Amino acid sequence: MRRSAKSYPPSSARLFADSHADAPPAGVHIANIDGASRGNPGPAAYALVLRGPNGEKISEIGKYIGRETNNAAEYYALIAALDYAAAHHIRALRVRSDSELIVRQMQGRYKVKNEELKALHERAQKLSRALDYFVIEHVPREMNSEADELANLALDRTGSVSYAARMDAKTATQDHSETSASGRVTAHFSGGVFVPDEKVQLPEGATVELKFRISK
Repeated sequence: MRRSAKSYPPSSARLFADSHADAPPAGVHIANIDGASRGNPGPAAYALVLRGPNGEKISEIGKYIGRETNNAAEYYALIAALDYAAAHHIRALRVRSDSELIVRQMQGRYKVKNEELKALHERAQKLSRALDYFVIEHVPREMNSEADELANLALDRTGSVSYAARMDAKTATQDHSETSASGRVTAHFSGGVFVPDEKVQLPEGATVELKFRISK
């Protein structure tokens, strides 16, 4: 018996596990997305570069989102692309990301185990289903350089730049003997102060010397 071709409801988005499973319709927009986190978790930002069907760049968005992981930042980038599509009446969208995890989760190949990512995943799925056509595909990092640079630029411009800081602490103990300790932490610069990205155990009143370099 001959099987009929699989049909799709016209009102639902078409999400393919294999982006080459079917010929795309006319008028597909392409969004390259990326998320960046310095510390993972740490200061984070996302970016997207959107092109029209003719390949012309029509929008660039880079936004700082505070302390997040790389994966969460990637999902925020995806949601931003989907929100943009909804707001500008774009009905067909192809998303390209260098995050294999996010792509495979959206395709249904990987399970979403992280609780924070579950909420973001569900939101992205809901938005994608509102489109007439939606495809997400994994691309090598070198093919996603524009979005990567834009995400890092968003971090730099907010002042939330990650610093690799060497901390040499000297303090007087209760018996007035001088002790010293050294370590290495990352911190972000916000509001004119350095904020460590992880908890640092130092004696009260310790003097800290910062030797920093900007991590790009």
